[in-house]
Amino acid sequence: MKKHLRTIFATLFVLAALYLLFWPVPINPQAWTPPAAPKLEGVYAVNEKLAAAERLGTGVGIGPETVSVDAQGRLYAGYVDGRIVRFAADGSDPQTFAHTGGRPVGHRFDAAGNLIVADAAKGLLSISPAGKISTLTTQQGGVPFGLTDDVEPGADGNYYFSDATSKFPLGAFMLDVLEHGANGRLLVYDPRTRATRLLLDGLYFANGVAVAPDASFVLVAETTEYRVRRVWLQPHRGGQRDIFIDNLPGFPDGISSNGHGIFWLAIVAPRDPQLDSLLPHPFLRKIMFRLHLPEPPLRRHAMVLGLDAEGRVVYNLQDPSPVAYAPITAVQESHGMLYLGSFSENSFARFPIPQK
Repeated sequence: MKKHLRTIFATLFVLAALYLLFWPVPINPQAWTPPAAPKLEGVYAVNEKLAAAERLGTGVGIGPETVSVDAQGRLYAGYVDGRIVRFAADGSDPQTFAHTGGRPVGHRFDAAGNLIVADAAKGLLSISPAGKISTLTTQQGGVPFGLTDDVEPGADGNYYFSDATSKFPLGAFMLDVLEHGANGRLLVYDPRTRATRLLLDGLYFANGVAVAPDASFVLVAETTEYRVRRVWLQPHRGGQRDIFIDNLPGFPDGISSNGHGIFWLAIVAPRDPQLDSLLPHPFLRKIMFRLHLPEPPLRRHAMVLGLDAEGRVVYNLQDPSPVAYAPITAVQESHGMLYLGSFSENSFARFPIPQK
C-alpha cells in the first residue's frame, strides 16, 4: 500500500513539474532588466498638490479614461460601456453624445470640430458634431489594430495615434505587460488620402500620443519601458527618433500638448519592485502564469508631470493619499485647468494649473 501511494505521489509530482515547465501559455516573455527606479525625490519629490482635484460627473459611468473639451467649453468623456457623454463646462447636464459599440479610450477634437476617437475595439473613429460615427481605419499593412489607444490631431491635418499592442485585446492587456513584447505601433492617418502609415513599430505597449504645436515631432509613451519616445516629422529630420524622457518613476499613460510648449504626462502608478524583479526572468513569468498568480497590483498614487519641449520636468503634481483621484490615465489642458481621466474611477476630475 505504501509503495502504491509513493508511486501515485511521484506521478503527481512529475505531472505537476511537467505542467509548470512545459504547459503552453499565450505569452512569450522577453527578458529585460529595467534600470533602477528613480526615487521620489528631487524633480519627482512627493507632494499633495493633486489633493485639490475636483471630481466631476460622479456616477455617470465607469472609466472616463480621457476628457476632451470642445470649442464651446463642453466636456466629453468615454466610458467602458461604449458611451461618449457630453457635459456642460461645469460637469453638469450629462447627455449621451455617441455610442461607439466598443471602448472609447483616447479622443481629441480636430480643427473641423470632429471628435477623433481611438476606440480599443473599433479602431480609429471620427464623430461629427451631430454625433454621426465614421470608421477611419482598423488596420495597417494588413495587421489589424489590437488595442487602439490614443490619438491627437496635428497642425498638419493628420491624426497621430497608437496601437498599444497588436497581439492582445483590451481585456487581456496585462498579458502584454507580462510578456514585455514589442507589440505596439505608432501610426498616422491622413484624412485627405485616407491612408494609414506606420511611423514606428516594436514599441512596448504604445500608449499616449502628443504632437508638437508646429507638428515638428510626435511623442508616444511606452508604458512598460517607463519612457516616452519621439519621432521627428520635419523634412530634414523626418523619421529620426530619439528618447524624449527615460527611466520614469512610474508607468506613463496619456500625454498631451497644451499648444504652448508643455506636454502633460499621466503616470498611472509608481513602478512596482516585484514586477521589475520579474522582468529579467521570462521563465518565472511563465511559471507565474501557469500558477494563475495575480499580477502585481498598481499602487494608488496620483501623479502628473509637465514636461517642456526638451523633455525636462517642469511640473510635478502628486497625491499619494488613499482617497486620491487615481489612477490617472490622461491629462488635457484647457483654459487654465487640467482635466484628468481614469480607467477605473466613476468620475473625472479637474485641477487648476499651479504656478511653478
